[in-house]
Amino acid sequence: MAFDYLMTFPGKFTEHLIPDRMSRLSVSFLVDEMRRVPGGCGPNIAYGLALLGERPILLATAGQDAAEYRDRLAAEGVDVSWLRLEPDLFTASFFVSTDQDQNQLASFYTGAMARARNLPLSTLDPSSVAFVVISPNDPPAMAAHAEDCRRLGIPFLYDPSQQVTRLSGEEMAEGFRGAAILIVNDYESGILTHKTGLSIDELQTRVPTLIVTHGADGSTIHARDGSGVIAHQIPPAKVEKEAVDPTGVGDMYRAGLLRGLRIGAPWPVAGRIGSVAAVFGIEALGPQPPRYTPSEFVERYRRNFGDAPELGRLFA
Repeated sequence: MAFDYLMTFPGKFTEHLIPDRMSRLSVSFLVDEMRRVPGGCGPNIAYGLALLGERPILLATAGQDAAEYRDRLAAEGVDVSWLRLEPDLFTASFFVSTDQDQNQLASFYTGAMARARNLPLSTLDPSSVAFVVISPNDPPAMAAHAEDCRRLGIPFLYDPSQQVTRLSGEEMAEGFRGAAILIVNDYESGILTHKTGLSIDELQTRVPTLIVTHGADGSTIHARDGSGVIAHQIPPAKVEKEAVDPTGVGDMYRAGLLRGLRIGAPWPVAGRIGSVAAVFGIEALGPQPPRYTPSEFVERYRRNFGDAPELGRLFA
């Protein structure tokens, strides 16, 4: 759980980076504006699931400054009974600058997130948990939650995301051991394969489903079945308004994908539900788009991909 400080740079970062001087990098970007918005991968995904009709539980730690944020999430349909506020710390903070090409430079302050390791999944009733999403968090908490899922037999999605730069190859390999789904974007997949020494093909032998998102080029779902691995190429949904801000778009994709799986949609449909959720995200400033109606979402899906029988169960 975090607050996002979103800044806009009116140029292109790449025009100010000199390749043969990267070892002595010292550069400053003057931004036009800054906004503070509620964010954090856990709340973003939970909020996205709530928009699609789920009642997700948010397991996280935040600071003394997050009471209003907690109450807003509760009003939107997120179960915050397992969200703990630490009175002596501030909420984690994400500082990100976005340029004209939607490239981003970011830094993250841990804050109260460092105490997430003190929230074990073992205190939950395993029979009441359908699925766990382990998103970027305090590294010891991520490891502990993955181990809890393995021990309790709870299926889980492992999403190292921004923590691929912090986690070692050994930590990531142990984290996704036993996962039902491993998901990264294409840049993160390069770091993951480099650190673990595992190729994409080798990763597919370690997890039943490997998902790699490609931004504006959609995503690829590598799903294993009895006959081998099938690569489902998922196209992006079209931006109908304006691409405002890429922050949190991947979280909205994850929420849509998971909701699709929850209603029994096959991978191609679940992935496309994720694509539609993602495009609502990129058309909004900040990682949590305004609430849309079920009809708005379904019609957006149909305009992009045609009809699907599972859409009738999406908001049921």
